[in-house]
Amino acid sequence: MKNVLVVISGPSGVGKGTIARIITEKNKNVALSISCTTRFPRDGEKDGREYFFVGRDDFEKGVSENGFLEYSEHFGNYYGTPKDFVLKRLKSNDVLLEIDVNGGLNVKKSFPEAVLIMVVPPSLEELKARLVGRHTESAKDIKLRMDRIEYELSKSSYYDYTVVNDDLHRAVEKIEEIILKEKNK
Repeated sequence: MKNVLVVISGPSGVGKGTIARIITEKNKNVALSISCTTRFPRDGEKDGREYFFVGRDDFEKGVSENGFLEYSEHFGNYYGTPKDFVLKRLKSNDVLLEIDVNGGLNVKKSFPEAVLIMVVPPSLEELKARLVGRHTESAKDIKLRMDRIEYELSKSSYYDYTVVNDDLHRAVEKIEEIILKEKNK
């Protein structure tokens, strides 16, 4: 079986992070990639665990040196996937990226064999309730994220798979099945 690069994308609050965490905890052969960001850490986040938190100048230097598989700027901050980090992990593990839709599409350009999975909410109302329930964003930030959902969901046709996260256990199982199927191709 080959190691696969799997990208999980979807709107903010859809459960991508929770799904990725469960999969990597259950499956020791699946390594979670850690993205870089210029945003400040949220309560409980630790550098090198959820993200590599870097300054804007350092991030832009990485961009100029082609150090990212993909990167983007949204909500006023840069986010990117460090190329060397992923390539090193892919030698011995499947690698799971949890990134935005544009990043996923850019990874596919660099690695056509990458498997793109779009995680979608059961409804927009449920998604808004999840965002509000996180207590991590202001009302203005929640509105920005909700405004972006239509765009993100419009990119699902470019993804290899779509998984509805209406039941967390079922969504995790479906993504694990997809990974196994892709490893055996």
